[in-house]
Amino acid sequence: MNDKKVGWIGLGNMGQPMANNLVKAGFSVSVYNRSEDKTIAFKDKATVCSSIAALVKQSDVIFTMLTNDNAVAEVYAQIAEEQIEGKLFIDCSTISQSCSLKTAELLKAKGARFIDAPVAGSTAPATDGTLIMMVGGDAEDVAQASAYFDVLGKLTKHLGENGSGIAAKLSINYFLSLIYQGLAETVLFSEKLGIDRKDMLEIINESACGNGATKIKTPMLVNGTYPAAFALDLMLKDILLAQKAGADFPLTESLIATYQSAHEKGFGQQDVMGIIDAIK
Repeated sequence: MNDKKVGWIGLGNMGQPMANNLVKAGFSVSVYNRSEDKTIAFKDKATVCSSIAALVKQSDVIFTMLTNDNAVAEVYAQIAEEQIEGKLFIDCSTISQSCSLKTAELLKAKGARFIDAPVAGSTAPATDGTLIMMVGGDAEDVAQASAYFDVLGKLTKHLGENGSGIAAKLSINYFLSLIYQGLAETVLFSEKLGIDRKDMLEIINESACGNGATKIKTPMLVNGTYPAAFALDLMLKDILLAQKAGADFPLTESLIATYQSAHEKGFGQQDVMGIIDAIK
């Protein structure tokens, strides 16, 4: 067993099951979350730290899974104040490529190492350990992290230097935003023509256009309830990041308008598939 001590910062919908999988795999894990209630589930199986400084001090490899650029910048500014030489940091957050690269530069100036490793998959794959790890960083650092990635995901793709993982993540989420809007519009269109939603979804999923994304959202669409596996507001954030990174295509403005409208109508905290009610 790897004897490195692992730290995990950020126990949201994705961070909690991912950190838990490392615990179940037998790694020595410490956790920190700004809201202490998220750490309760770890009290009997991991070390719960009261501060970022305490977690960094006792960890060799530190994962972060945070909400946005501001959260990442804030946390890593605190981390950079600590003695971090030789430590490996792995950020799984979905943020801008510029923020990720600045974070890498900040840590490397302090003698630490950094990998951007955002993931493809929502809460179910995070729980099952079947995420796809999209990784940017030095090959030696990625090799060291492979033991953890093997627990967290079913596939690790080392795509190049720092920033490459984030580039792939923004690209796949751009595609997902298209799928979800297209799925919502198709279901609404078929209902307008008198086709039962359940029947239409079965046709979609058994046809060539069915895929993992359509299948995982089918129960929500059938039930008409959208508890957040991946919040709509987070998808809006990612589409805007993609636009900022250079996504300037015929459908880009349409996507932004639709998801922004859904946010303004109060659907932002629902699952991204809740976009169907906003369009309706």
